[in-house]
Amino acid sequence: MNNTHQNRAGNITQRVMLYLDGELSNKEERELLSEIQGNPELLERFSMEKSFREFIRSKISRRTVSPALVESIKMKIRTNAHITN
Repeated sequence: MNNTHQNRAGNITQRVMLYLDGELSNKEERELLSEIQGNPELLERFSMEKSFREFIRSKISRRTVSPALVESIKMKIRTNAHITN
């Protein structure tokens, strides 16, 4: 695999990750999805990554924290920010 092909593959992988994280603009999303749909290999990689992420999300339960803990952390941050300024 030459460097140009590796760079292109890495760029697409990075864009797929950004898409799945919701970090692409609408235009960037449309461009990526168009590119993926035109390439069966990319479509398969995209589908696998998306399925993997959905599987992980379904198996992991996120704990919630109390509002009191959130406020306590915020107060500590404010206090530390005030001390360092």
